[in-house]
Amino acid sequence: MDPQTQPPADIMERLETAEQLKLGGKHCEALTILEDLLVEDPENVAALEEVADNELSLERMDRAEAAAKEAITLDTESYTAHYILGFLESQHEKWTSALVHLKKSNILKPNNPEILRCLGWVLFHAGERAQGIVTLERALNLESDNPLTLCDLGVTYLELKNFGKARSLFQRSLDLDPGNDRARECVQAINRLERTVEEMRK
Repeated sequence: MDPQTQPPADIMERLETAEQLKLGGKHCEALTILEDLLVEDPENVAALEEVADNELSLERMDRAEAAAKEAITLDTESYTAHYILGFLESQHEKWTSALVHLKKSNILKPNNPEILRCLGWVLFHAGERAQGIVTLERALNLESDNPLTLCDLGVTYLELKNFGKARSLFQRSLDLDPGNDRARECVQAINRLERTVEEMRK
């Protein structure tokens, strides 16, 4: 970034404080700081991105979407805003529009495991199954201990009826996060499916 375009030190400090609060799960406290910044400067893209991220964590999807859209209006190159809009579209299974945002986000911020995870999931469900799995595998290579990526990849292999590969991914996810209900339910689903297959062969 050009030093002349760097935000003033006090704004950077407040953004950093908000980031630390977010990482600590204190999303409402973070939003208080960010909203004060936006009162002073409604075109602060970094603050809008952080608002969208915190609102997403609080599952206030409409507010997250509004902040992300405003960030993109001000800066079409906001990879965070594109990622958030792509994620939100994927939640509604709007795979085509989700792909547009996630591909843009991935171009702007390559090799980000979270962007790749969402992009892989959307590619798979948009019909580009091989590309989706390759992308999820890349996300996992970059962040091998992410239970969400392990589960997403496991689900894709489960849908392809590769039960062995799916089970090993879900098991790794459970090793990392023993309370992961999604992984446990998927292992149980594999057990049921395998029993059904065995009974059909008898």
